[in-house]
Amino acid sequence: MRQLTLVPTDEVWFEVSESNLLAREMADRHYSRVHVGSKYFVGPGERLILMTYDLKALFVWRKQKYRQDGQWGVECSLFRNEGSTLGKSSELILEAEKKALEKWSDTKRFYTYVNPNKVNSSYPGYSFKKAGWRCVGTSKGGLLLYVKYIEPTLFDKVYIQ
Repeated sequence: MRQLTLVPTDEVWFEVSESNLLAREMADRHYSRVHVGSKYFVGPGERLILMTYDLKALFVWRKQKYRQDGQWGVECSLFRNEGSTLGKSSELILEAEKKALEKWSDTKRFYTYVNPNKVNSSYPGYSFKKAGWRCVGTSKGGLLLYVKYIEPTLFDKVYIQ
């Protein structure tokens, strides 16, 4: 009989496939999930699906060539923390950013949408703000758009003129 050996690590996240059952079940509990129970939960494009080593948080990065909303960069299409003991949500976001930069080293911008009506918080997107992201607007559907530039001075050149 094989024995599972856990190796201590400083890593917070590990990569999983879209077919990972635990990841799919956690995605089903996220407010953005359109088809609960569907085999696939990440839209088109390149993807990076991460779970924390304690299996309590899921983070999905997606990079698309073409978007109808005009956004560019790498999108956090899903982040769900169900009580990870490996850090606060803002810390998990920062660690997930490192993984995204390992995969897409030329990335200049991260972005995500937060639905203020579906988040159980008086400050929707607070964890992203604590991780250095800025709310830069609202979509036509009322979603908050949070952005983080990899080169912080780029943000000032784009938004503060």
